[in-house]
Amino acid sequence: SDEKLDLKDSKWEDIHVITGALKMFFRELPEPLFTYNHFNDFVNAIKQEPRHRVHAVKDLIKQLPKPNQDTMQVLFRHLKRVVENGEKNRMTYQSVAIVFGPTLLKPEKETGNIAVHTVYQNQIVELILLELNSIFGR
Repeated sequence: SDEKLDLKDSKWEDIHVITGALKMFFRELPEPLFTYNHFNDFVNAIKQEPRHRVHAVKDLIKQLPKPNQDTMQVLFRHLKRVVENGEKNRMTYQSVAIVFGPTLLKPEKETGNIAVHTVYQNQIVELILLELNSIFGR
């Protein structure tokens, strides 16, 4: 909403509140950040041989709408900083991917493959975090 927030207010001290709000924002978008029509393409990209995955994912990201690309770049740079502070917050590449994968990337209609989809969703997010500079540049 247009409400002015003071993040220094003590009610925002619990990082879980902020993280929950961020996840809720992305979960409630009319379409995921990785658009529905590209879901299967991203899954197919992560299934490729490891040496081809980064290039395939990078090419798919370039096909997304520009606002999605820009938002994705800002979000993943932030999440990378979260992982870089893993000694303090105990967040790893894998744990961030588990938390954000299903929120950012999902099929339009859930099928019986929810567990399989979750594995791929997490792998895609983890790959982007690990290869951030290759995918988005410095």
